[in-house]
Amino acid sequence: MINLKNLNIILTGATGVLGDSILNKLILAGSNVVATGTNEEKLKAIKDKYKDINILKFDMNDHKEIGQFVDDCSNILSSKIDVLINNAGITIDNLSIRMKDEEWKKVIDINLTSTFLITKNVIKKMLKLKRGKIINVSSVVGHTGNIGQANYAASKAGMIAMSKSLALEYGKKNITINCVSPGFIVSEMTAKISEEHTELMKSRISLNKFGRPEDVANSIAFLCSELSDYITGETIHVNGGMYFS
Repeated sequence: MINLKNLNIILTGATGVLGDSILNKLILAGSNVVATGTNEEKLKAIKDKYKDINILKFDMNDHKEIGQFVDDCSNILSSKIDVLINNAGITIDNLSIRMKDEEWKKVIDINLTSTFLITKNVIKKMLKLKRGKIINVSSVVGHTGNIGQANYAASKAGMIAMSKSLALEYGKKNITINCVSPGFIVSEMTAKISEEHTELMKSRISLNKFGRPEDVANSIAFLCSELSDYITGETIHVNGGMYFS
């Protein structure tokens, strides 16, 4: 069991299938978590499930309020943010010639720009503590591309490059920044994919099976822990051999 006792963690995108699995792993490992999302009912359900957890409703697309959002999280966590997990993200799929400007912009704004802005504000808090860990949830399509997901692939590839740049900037300040890139993990997003495409994807996976949310959560918990202290600027691929970097 990975020990995250007394670590203060912010988790965005906590209300989805992957977010719930990450949250469960963090709680079992002993951490204090602020779970955030946009769905108030799902946040209340999280509060009912994990009695001592902190919940905070916030729309990551509200860029002007991200600074205040981070301040609110910091206050809840007694001004000590040890780990930030950027898990919030959306997909709006369309072929590139049919993709509307707003479909491109919304995915980039939430998946990439919001991730940068919250990370920027959290780093300011971590600099005062002279330590911290940031984990960004990317995707295999950020490495391979995918038909109908030019916006999503661009946002996730941008997240990886951004993480490497931030790792270079803040390594000397004892702040590590890494990514986890899930492959075909069973979730709400993958449930939208057609059965034909699902079978095609399965045939491309070396292990010949789809991943579970817990597979991703395990890697994230590792990156939260002291076991990963000498790792930064890296991407852990959790894809069953769907893609080899």
